[in-house]
Amino acid sequence: MNRKLFAGLAIAVAFAMPASAADKIKVGLITKFPVPFYSTMEDAAKKYAAAHPEIELVTGQGQAATDIEGQIALIESMITQGVKGLAITPVDPTVAPALDKAVAAGIKVVLVDNSIPDWKGQTALVSTNNLNGGKIAGEYLKTVLKSGDKVGILQGVPGVPALDDRVTGMMEGLGDVKIDVVGKGATNCTLELGTSVTEDILTANPDLKAIYSACGPPIPGAVKSISNAGIANDKIILVGFDACCGEIEAIKSGAEDASVAQFPAKMGELGIDTVVKAIRGEAVEANVDTGAGLVTLQNVKDFE
Repeated sequence: MNRKLFAGLAIAVAFAMPASAADKIKVGLITKFPVPFYSTMEDAAKKYAAAHPEIELVTGQGQAATDIEGQIALIESMITQGVKGLAITPVDPTVAPALDKAVAAGIKVVLVDNSIPDWKGQTALVSTNNLNGGKIAGEYLKTVLKSGDKVGILQGVPGVPALDDRVTGMMEGLGDVKIDVVGKGATNCTLELGTSVTEDILTANPDLKAIYSACGPPIPGAVKSISNAGIANDKIILVGFDACCGEIEAIKSGAEDASVAQFPAKMGELGIDTVVKAIRGEAVEANVDTGAGLVTLQNVKDFE
């Protein structure tokens, strides 16, 4: 065969063949811990990667909302595996030094779901505006509470900006309704602590009017504690954040009045999309807002 013709055919075949492993963009996704919210986020990221064959997605997940060492180990593993970009839901600000190592290795880091205060290494933040989400909860509570009403707050993990903002935003959303916060406790976003913290607040405040939870997993625990105390659903206003982990069922049953829904699937998709664009050198927004909405009995079917 003519050498020039053979070379031309080889080039044509090469262009016709699928991209090789060397041509793929290797991206990591690390999520906090195994609850439906983060599973939904991971599934959406995998779906997005599957629809874009040039993306090779590596995933990892911590064991709990406070699994700092586990997340640091995952970050170091991603660096070793040679990812070019990393989308991560940081479990705590103390993972920043590990992320500094990733940045030093040339990895683009996109924070998803929550930020790390004063950390300058991120390429972008893809998340709900948690302060605004908290305001949505507060604006709802403003319609059902009056000044002086006693309210308990189930915090998430104190010190995590996204979770703290949800409490700050809720208080701001109340406007001129000046509630009496009679109990506040960290739940680490777990059902178990949601149960015990609620029990403590109810025991100390039999005239409690409402409970606000900064994350979804503690809500079933709060529902259980309210029921165990013999309190009817219509006697305690219960409002959550995330619309996950049993909250939809609680709203449908009347045990929970409302929850601020985030869109974890959008976070997963846009998190990977943003980090890939950054790897390619394309311009990306510093803050990508994935939105939020209030779920009540009236619209709960839209969120099932």
